Formats: sequence, C-alpha cells, structure tokens
Amino acid sequence: MNIPSNIVTLIAGIALTLISLWYGQNHGLLPIAASNEAGQVDELFNLMMTIATGLFLLVEGVIIYSVIKFRRKQGDTTDGPPIEGNVPLEIVWTAIPTVIVFILAIYSFEVYNAMGGLDPMASHDMRPKQQIAMNTEGKEIALGLGASPESEQSNAPLMVNVNGIQYAWIFTYPDTGIIAGDLHVPIDRPVQLNINASDVIHAFWLPEFRIKQDAIPGRDAQLTFTPNRVGQYPVICAELCGAYHGGMKTTLTVHTAEDYEQWVQDNTFAQADNPQESVALNISNSSDQEFLAPYAEDLGIEAEAIAQLHPDHHH
Repeated sequence: MNIPSNIVTLIAGIALTLISLWYGQNHGLLPIAASNEAGQVDELFNLMMTIATGLFLLVEGVIIYSVIKFRRKQGDTTDGPPIEGNVPLEIVWTAIPTVIVFILAIYSFEVYNAMGGLDPMASHDMRPKQQIAMNTEGKEIALGLGASPESEQSNAPLMVNVNGIQYAWIFTYPDTGIIAGDLHVPIDRPVQLNINASDVIHAFWLPEFRIKQDAIPGRDAQLTFTPNRVGQYPVICAELCGAYHGGMKTTLTVHTAEDYEQWVQDNTFAQADNPQESVALNISNSSDQEFLAPYAEDLGIEAEAIAQLHPDHHH
C-alpha cells in the first residue's frame, strides 16, 4: 500500500513534535530547584531543550533518510544529478533559526529582568553618582541580580556579606555579627548577598538556585534570591582562582524559620564565648603539607606521604 508523501510528512511532523515536547519537559538534566527564581530559568531551559531536540531529530532524520533512500546502487557508476541549489529551501532554513534566536533572546531577556538583572539598585553603571546603592559597609553595589523595585515583598530580605578569598567563602551577618564559613538562611525569606573578593576573581555559584555571580576585587555585587526548599546545597566557586580552586567549596543550608532562629542563637552565643575563633583559613600562602593535612584521612593519604612533600617540589 502506497501512502501519500504528504500523509507521511504529516505523521512524521506530529511524532517529531510530540517527542520534542516530551523530552523538553522530562530531560532530567537539571539539579533539583530550590528557589523561587529557579522555575523561570528551568522554563527557559526546557524551551531550549524542546527546540534543540526537534532540530536534532529533523536534521538527523533527513540525513538517515537520504543515506538510505539515495544511496548508490550496486553497479551504478553514473554521476549524480547536477543539483545547484534551492533558493526557497535556503531561505526557509535561514529564516527559521533566525526567528528561533530572536524568540530565545527576548524570552531570556524577560527572565533576566524578572530576576532583577536590570534592577538599577543592583548596578551603579546606569545611574548618576548620587543614586548609587550602598551595602552595609558603605561600598558601592556593582552588577548583579537583585529584587526588582516594582516587586513587593512581604518580609525584609536577610542581608549577608560574602567575601571570597583563596580558597574559601566567608559569610558575615551584619544584623547578628555572626561570621561563618558556610551559609545558613531561612526558607521563604528573601536573601540579599553582597558579594566581593579580597584577592582574585571568584564566582559564587548555587546550581540548585540557578544563580551565579562573579566576585571581583574592589567591586561589590548583589545577588538576591528566595529559597523555597529546606535542605543543604553546594556553594561552588565557578571561576578558576588558583591552584586549589577545586577545593573552594562550602554549603548553603536552608532551614525552617524555627531552626534558623535556633542556629542564630547557638552561633551568637558560641562566637561570644570564643571571639578569636577563626571560621576560615586563607591558604594562599600555605605549604602543600598544611593544605593537604585536613584531607589526609578522607583521601586515604598516609601522614608520612604528606610529610615527604617539599615546598620546592613542582612535579
């Protein structure tokens, strides 16, 4: 039975569309979403995956069909047909990607703006000097993601100052005076991070929150988000910042409101009793032995092996 080519094309188009839509929503490539802002980024990513899947299936399908349909038959030594081009087809396959790029550009711009990326309170480059926002230490706020001035929030954001050093993150809570090596926040409350670096460029990255911000020496950046899922999540430096860049990791813990208040009380009392306690170690000047010693047991390295390391050993 010969099925008309237009019917076959219609069926193939429907199948391609359904497969693309399904995979675009069920790819499983993203980590769990733990902030209100993550949903917007995920929707954009899902749209891009849907389009990419459809284009992949279309292009690969045409290639496979052509390889089978138009392969050279055994014993055929003739030349192929002298086809020079198809102007309408070339216009179509140029116009379609152009339209897709424009759609994704506009959509991503809207998502970035909705997350506060164009908030004038998060960028001092777009405003006169007298309107520049200041952080709690009186420094200028640079580029970053901040809450939009049009958005109304039911509760005030939790302010946390973040300082990146080789190779650790230092978190200071101005309201309580707590200084910690990991970040703790309550669920469903906006959090504003004022990020800076003391030595080289770092990048503060929260994969589950879909946000990342460069930490640049001499300039502060603002990052605002609202956690909506209790749990512990990795904080990663996403900018190559030195020899031990891979070890510059810590965690962000999202508590319930009650557990967060308990954490604040516990750490306020603990730091009051031990004001000289160090919460992070700047190891930029540490020897290999000093850096590796805390990890010896986890890595299965014997103490004798670490002791053999020499500062002048570069192999």
